[in-house]
Amino acid sequence: MNLPDLLGGIITGLAGGFTSGLFGVSPGGGLVVFSVLLLGAEQHVAQGISLVAQIPPTSASGIRQYWLAGERTPLRWLILLAIGFVAGGVFGAWAANVVTARVLQWCYVGYLAALDAMLILRARRTRKPSKDERDSAGTTRGLHWPTLSAVGLVAGMSSGFLGIGGGLATVIGLSVVLGVPQHRAQMIGLVLSLVPTTIPSSWVYWQSGAMASWPTLAGVVLGLVIGTDLGARLATRVAAATLQRALILFLSLMIVGMALKALM
Repeated sequence: MNLPDLLGGIITGLAGGFTSGLFGVSPGGGLVVFSVLLLGAEQHVAQGISLVAQIPPTSASGIRQYWLAGERTPLRWLILLAIGFVAGGVFGAWAANVVTARVLQWCYVGYLAALDAMLILRARRTRKPSKDERDSAGTTRGLHWPTLSAVGLVAGMSSGFLGIGGGLATVIGLSVVLGVPQHRAQMIGLVLSLVPTTIPSSWVYWQSGAMASWPTLAGVVLGLVIGTDLGARLATRVAAATLQRALILFLSLMIVGMALKALM
């Protein structure tokens, strides 16, 4: 076994897992950036690493921490989000393999910038659900299937095209656009990543040869399991407003890092 590849994968997975558990997003967003910056992976390969590493249930430990903190999510929401996610993921993965790595890098930067702008502009205006919009279990009502499916579709397309898992789009779409409470939106993002919705898009990347070595992938998965648990433990102890501000900072740093890499 190639020890440097394994250790590099573990470090990358720890970083991606920690940010995943902390912000409730699928680990893909961080994994693509950390794979490029820490492993020196080419953009297509970094996206392939991210998608394959999300197939195992690495977010289970993080979900448990949110569950113990009292967060719940309606099964209907997850089904609708997953359906849209799979459909969008296949199309996005196909599109990614017909463009150059440089185009993907700048699309990635632009995508993160758009999400960051949404958070900055709407962070203070996120609507809190009224008492009448909650059922006895405390879940938010009023979210219909077209809305949830659309969020899943956008998240899936971003996942397949940019290899990021779609968790960022899911969490921001639910919390900022639809007004779902921050901690609940983060738990939904992790639960959705538990379902192996990235298998179809991962297969497209695998077939095209955009993949890292097995030791690297094994290290990333191991790091994700540990990092996600640590990040979720911290997230359940931090206020929602603080998490939102931290996510803005995290996205901003990712934008700067990927933009500098694209300019090289």
